[in-house]
Parts: sequence; C-alpha cells; structure tokens
Amino acid sequence: MTRVALIAHDDEKPEMIDLVRSYESLLSEFDLVGTGTTGQRIMDETDLEIERKQSGPLGGDMQIGGEVAQDEMDAIVFLRDPHTAQPHEPDITALLRICDVHDVPLATTRTSAEYILDGLAADRADD
Repeated sequence: MTRVALIAHDDEKPEMIDLVRSYESLLSEFDLVGTGTTGQRIMDETDLEIERKQSGPLGGDMQIGGEVAQDEMDAIVFLRDPHTAQPHEPDITALLRICDVHDVPLATTRTSAEYILDGLAADRADD
C-alpha cells in the first residue's frame, strides 16, 4: 500500500487541512503517517486515520526520516513555514536530505503537494 507522510508547521496546519480535505478520497486509499499535532488535527477534521509519530520538535521528523531510510515511505508532504525559524531545524534538514538520498518525493508547498498527490493518483489508475 502507498505510504504517505503528512507534516505541517503550525502556521501551515490550516493549509494542510484544506489540502487534505481536497484530496480526502484519494488519501483514504493510502497508509498515512503524520507528526503528532498535524496527524491529530487531520483526524479531528476529516474521516482519515493517521499513524501519529511524535511532534516534530520531539523527534517526529526523525521517525519519519527513519522510515524513508528503510524504504518504507513513498512520498512526504511537509508544508513548511519559510518565515519562522524552527528550533528543530537540524531534524528538518536531515529529513530533506534523506528524502534526496533515497529519491522519495517531498513536497514543501501546496502546489508541489498537489503535483505529488496527482502523480500518485495517476500511478493508481495505471495499476
């Protein structure tokens, strides 16, 4: 099953919820993972089930990165706040790097997320 991680910084959580609602039907067919607060917000506001990791600052980004390193992740949507410094920036950088190393698609904006999700939908249609 396709495994997708959903992560959003605090200021981007409303955008993530809007994105997820727009793609809820497709996302319901995937195995979803999220960092703690993002995952909870998605579950509270949709009918989706999310495997919740720790929040980002407590290691959730690194937990998801570990799945990427184990080839257990197919794509990541990480809506980042480019205007606010994050206390766990080294973890974020490590997650971006491990996605590059393992060639796992990573979206950091709404538009790039839509491209990835549309691509995953097309892959499903081809199966």
